[in-house]
Amino acid sequence: MLLTVGIIIVFVACIGGFTVSGGNPITLIHAGEIMIICGIGLGILVVSSPKAVLMNLKDDIIKAFKGGISNPSKFIDLLVLLYELFMLGRRKGTPALDEHVSDPQNSSIFTKYPSFLKDQALVEFLCNSLRPIVDGRCKPGEIGGILNAELTSREAEATRSIKAIDMISDALPGVGIVAAVLGIINTMSNLEDPESVGYKVAAALSGTFLGIFLAYGIGVPLSRLVSLNQTQEFLYFRIVERSVSGFATGLSPIMAVEIGRRSLDKQIQPSADELEEKCKDAAKGG
Repeated sequence: MLLTVGIIIVFVACIGGFTVSGGNPITLIHAGEIMIICGIGLGILVVSSPKAVLMNLKDDIIKAFKGGISNPSKFIDLLVLLYELFMLGRRKGTPALDEHVSDPQNSSIFTKYPSFLKDQALVEFLCNSLRPIVDGRCKPGEIGGILNAELTSREAEATRSIKAIDMISDALPGVGIVAAVLGIINTMSNLEDPESVGYKVAAALSGTFLGIFLAYGIGVPLSRLVSLNQTQEFLYFRIVERSVSGFATGLSPIMAVEIGRRSLDKQIQPSADELEEKCKDAAKGG
């Protein structure tokens, strides 16, 4: 929502200022220039990005328009879910977790938290994080390094969307110059019609304007927003990584989730008392 509002402000400020200074907004609209800039920009993106990057870019832009993925209640659900799993592992031993991590969609614990179950990537990461502990395939001190390595790889893959937006933002001013040069060529090839020269020069310059405007008015801010959204999204994964690592090395369930709580930004971080109360309620319900 805020992304839409921001784009509207950018357009209103630009077009409004141009109009107030005596310009006619219609003179900025030239189908040929728009086709050249948007077409070349899209072509550059397709040429430089594998299909997987293009699909991730589409998803990231949709998330940006929806307002991101940060949800304080989902963070609390995740922390309480981890607490319940850790308490079960502490009381009955880690093998008792096998039925839950093997089939989370039918788990009596996981199904209490539908907001978590909707995130398939996060569910998969949590289950894969707990399996080595359940199976005893690695030492407690090793799980942290394994999870950190996986998250580092995931984060590197996610940033490809940001790099694609940055690449297009860097290219658009140059593409605008290409459109302007083509416009000037078109103008110079029709000097026998002096009345059309001014119009065609204006059309050529509008190409330069459009390229710069799209790069710095839309592309750069969008890249920044996608980056911030990804940072928020990976907080969920970092909570799992740090909490599971703490539990594996012998921390009590409440202290393991406390590590996860402290990983959150202050504006979305529940208080220690609030988290403890939620965990107690979950324990009573279980």
